[in-house]
This record gives sequence, C-alpha cells and structure tokens, in this order.
Amino acid sequence: MKRTCWFLGIAAIVILFVMIAGRERSFGLSATESGSPGETAVKIDNFVFSPLTITIAAGTTVRWTNHDDIPHTVVSEDKSFKSKVLDTDESYVFTFSKPGTYTYFCSIHPKMTGKIMVQ
Repeated sequence: MKRTCWFLGIAAIVILFVMIAGRERSFGLSATESGSPGETAVKIDNFVFSPLTITIAAGTTVRWTNHDDIPHTVVSEDKSFKSKVLDTDESYVFTFSKPGTYTYFCSIHPKMTGKIMVQ
C-alpha cells in the first residue's frame, strides 16, 4: 500500500512538470522569460515566428532566436531592420522606438511572416 501511494505521488509530480513545460512551449516566451525587462522574445521554430503578432510599447526591444535546424533571417517589409542569417540558437535584437505596425518575413523563406504592433 505504501509503495502504491509513493508511486502515485511521484507520477503526479512528473505529470505536473510535463503540463507546466507544455504550457510554456505553447504560449512562447514572455518578456520576463526572455531574460531582460523591456525585452520581448519571438521564437523561430518549424518555419514559424512565434508569436505571429505581438503588441509592444515604444522603446521595447524584441529578440528573435532561431530554434530551427536551418538558417533564417528577420527582415522588415519597410527595410527598417534586417538581421544577418541566423543559424541555430543565434539571436537578433531590435529596439522599436517609433509607434506603428511593422510586418516582417524571412528572406530565405518568404512565406514565414510576422507582425509587431508598437504603441
């Protein structure tokens, strides 16, 4: 009986950790998870920018990190920012000082798109 209770307790803890880890992955990174206050993270993985659209305050820095196994870029349609080619686990940062809507894409894979709305 004690062995069964112990096993169920361990199983419950493992399930809790799996649920928490899955929740963080599904919602992407928040500003505090990106490492710095005033910084928002965008993940590049599986040919997708995640989140696809974000709304930030002027003066916020966005950090794109490539978690894919192949290179990607981050290029705004109005050419206001452009990264170098990002290999796996490399990042690009840009600080948005002016309000507006900034659409961007990967120049290697143009169907990959995202949007930053600066207030």
